[in-house]
Amino acid sequence: MEGEDASSVNTRKCEKALKGECALPVTMSQAEKAEMVEKVRSAISCASGTVLRDVAKEPTTASMWSKLESLYMTKSLAHRQFLKQQLYSFKMVESNTVTEQLTEFNKMLDDLENIEVKLEDEDKAILLLCAL
Repeated sequence: MEGEDASSVNTRKCEKALKGECALPVTMSQAEKAEMVEKVRSAISCASGTVLRDVAKEPTTASMWSKLESLYMTKSLAHRQFLKQQLYSFKMVESNTVTEQLTEFNKMLDDLENIEVKLEDEDKAILLLCAL
C-alpha cells in the first residue's frame, strides 16, 4: 500500500467489503469493518428503485453484489439482444427533457459496454439522430 493515495486504498477496501467482513484486513477493528460494509451497502442502496427492489432482501453486502451481477452483468444472448432492442427502439418523447433522454440513451450504451458490446461512435450518432 506504500505510495497509494487514500482513495485507492478505500476503493480496495470497498471491493473487499463486497465479499464480506471476513475479507477485510485483519488490521481493521470490528467497528471499522462494520462501517466499511455499511458504506458499501449504502452505496448499493443508492441504486434506482427497481434495481434496489431486486436486491433489498439480500442479507449481506456480498449477496447483494452477487445478485446485482447475476441480474445486470450477464452476457447471455437473450440479455444482449434485450439491451440491443432497447437501444434500437429508443425514441425521444416531448414530455421528458433533452437531458433526461440523453441520460437514458447513455445508460443504454453503458449497459451494452458493460457486457462487452462495442458500438462505433458513428453508429451511436446515427441511433441518436433516429431517436429524434
